[in-house]
Amino acid sequence: MTAVLRTIGEFEAAARDRLDPAHYDYFAGGTGEEITLRANEAAFARLALLPRVLRGAGSPRIGVTLLGSPVAMPVLVAPTAFHRLADPEGEPATARAAAGAGTIMIVSMAATVAVEDVATAAPGATLWFQLYVQPDMAFTEAIVRRAEAAGCTALVVTVDSPARGHRDRDLRNGFVDLPEGMRCDNLRDGDLVRPIVMSPEISWEHVDALRRMTRLPIVLKGVTHPADARLALEHGVSALYVSNHGGRQLDTVPATVQLLPEIVAAVAGAVPVLVDGGIRRGPDVVKAMALGASAVAVGRPVIWGLATGGERGVARVLALLREDVEQTLTLCGVASVDDLGPELVRPC
Repeated sequence: MTAVLRTIGEFEAAARDRLDPAHYDYFAGGTGEEITLRANEAAFARLALLPRVLRGAGSPRIGVTLLGSPVAMPVLVAPTAFHRLADPEGEPATARAAAGAGTIMIVSMAATVAVEDVATAAPGATLWFQLYVQPDMAFTEAIVRRAEAAGCTALVVTVDSPARGHRDRDLRNGFVDLPEGMRCDNLRDGDLVRPIVMSPEISWEHVDALRRMTRLPIVLKGVTHPADARLALEHGVSALYVSNHGGRQLDTVPATVQLLPEIVAAVAGAVPVLVDGGIRRGPDVVKAMALGASAVAVGRPVIWGLATGGERGVARVLALLREDVEQTLTLCGVASVDDLGPELVRPC
């Protein structure tokens, strides 16, 4: 990094200058008219914080515990594919930065470095594994076993992708394959690397099959409807992850922060609720947690850090978010993220 970058927006601008334009569009883009993509950030701007004063709160405490893992701050690294497009080292660099920040990295099934190698390259990192259930359940089980053997402590099962979103930027750029020398090693089957199959046949029965297959906690990612949140509890999931896939699947789905309160109400504290989508600053994190999120996850900001400065760039992005969360809590008169509640947030 040749200059001190102080915001996620500055990191994105720097990353855009460094990345192949087609690769930048792959990371930055959404589906369709990108209405949901824009809505995710805009929805946070339509929420205001209403601070309290003279609380004597002291230095804020921002650590949380998620599925038995202590986390130094309530900001996780969301699953994103193809990190080696952003930096030659790829996912290991991201994992080391996440470990240094004391947070969890969710390793994508479409990572460009195998989950075993990510774990080896980042000893001490807390890793969760993101999974698309494949119609071939024997292959799905083989992937789950690899994640278990690598030391991953939860499965994040993406359930909003019965088909692939129509991503106009990728179609215009002709971006369909990874460059020569890159592959998704988590999809290795013998000497072959299989494609990810997105199937409309995936159902709650597959969630039940996963539950029988592994003792790892199952986090359902992509839940946006409160009825599905209640069904998830019936099927024994350990956490819910409110996500519209960063605007990359079905366009015109509402912003996740708008959907969050209904999901939180539906589960009534039975399981943790995570959220991603449009989180760019500390106030966004605080607003999400005030509305009931147990923690948030960030995807594109991590990629911008990785593209700009490798491991150091990711570490800087996570440090900026941590500092911003702490400052926001202090200015709101809140001693701990555990004390956040909806009374702190107003529409504007």
